[in-house]
Order: sequence, then C-alpha cells, then structure tokens
Amino acid sequence: MAMASGAPPAPLPVVGQQFCAPYVVPLTVTKKSLSLSDGDFAITDANGAVVLKVKGAIFSIRSRRTILDGGGMPLLTMQEKAFSMHHRWQVFRGDSTNAGDLLFTVKTTSLIQFKTEMDVFLAGNTAQQVCDFKIKGSYFDRSCVFYLGDSNNMVAQMSRKLTVSNVLLGRDTFSVTVFPHVDYVFIASLVVILDEVHRDKRDE
Repeated sequence: MAMASGAPPAPLPVVGQQFCAPYVVPLTVTKKSLSLSDGDFAITDANGAVVLKVKGAIFSIRSRRTILDGGGMPLLTMQEKAFSMHHRWQVFRGDSTNAGDLLFTVKTTSLIQFKTEMDVFLAGNTAQQVCDFKIKGSYFDRSCVFYLGDSNNMVAQMSRKLTVSNVLLGRDTFSVTVFPHVDYVFIASLVVILDEVHRDKRDE
C-alpha cells in the first residue's frame, strides 16, 4: 500500500528514538567565548530551557567534544581523526571512543572550501560511497542546510540569530530548526562539528 503524499516521514533516529519529535524542534545555540568550566555551547529549547550542553577537552592533541543532556549525562563524544587529509570527525555513543560505539562520521568534501559542504556517513555505511546526510551553505554567515542523503530533502536548517543583547555581549547565537521526526541531538552535534572545522580554518 503506497504511503499518502501528505503522510509524515518515518522517524530518523541516529542517537535515539526519544530525540525524534513529531513536530518542528526550534533550538537556540549560544557559543561562549570563555568555556573552561561550563562548556563551549548552550543549546536551549523554545522556552529557554537548556536541553544540551557541550564540553571540550582543553589542551588535547586531537579536538574532542562531549554533548551532555540537561542533567549532565553524556550523550555523544565527538573526536577529530588525527592526520586526516580532510577534516574528519567520528562521533560515538555516550562518553566512549570505542569503534563498537561509533554512530557516524563527518568529513569535508574537499580540502579547499569557499562554501561549507560536508558529508555524513552512518556507522553501517562502511563503503562511504554515498553519504547518508549532507550539509551545505556558509558557516561564516551561520546559514547552513542539512539534507537527507545526496538529495534536496531538508531535515534541518541553521541561521544567525541577532538580538541587541547578543551584539552587546559579543555572543555568537544562532537558530537551528530541526524538522519533524529528525533526531535533534544528531543535528546539534553536526552544528558543533561545523564550528570546530571552521575554528581550525581561522587558526591556520
């Protein structure tokens, strides 16, 4: 029996089914300049409640970030793959970096990028010939779109959020709209990796 064209898509759980809502999930991502104690990012919901926090390993050879839920429980660990030609990040479940806990890999599509373009491969996609998700846009403008596979089917989008307080306080804040049935923790992790890749570019 064919699915009706207006029927909602099947959930896309990458981290977990519980993170796939049947409605649009608006998130606000606030990047902090001083982050030695309380994390690099705060990710809040439409009511301003902190739903995710990001903490990083300071002074490590390989960049490493952990996404925590609002209660401080580790959900994902993101680690840059050392000595890789392309920027490549591996993302694991919880606070693990064991190969058996690998969920997905993110890599830039080319060494020189004037526009943002990154491919996402789920752990089961070992050949990595065709991506499972794709990110396109301009991170410097904080304007990126997240697509399902190598298609035009959008699963989330990101844009800069300008407010008077953000400008006065020098905070880098942006809005992320996660589409229905899409894993919002997965999308949040991609935003963090985007920032890391472009932070590396600024340091070069």
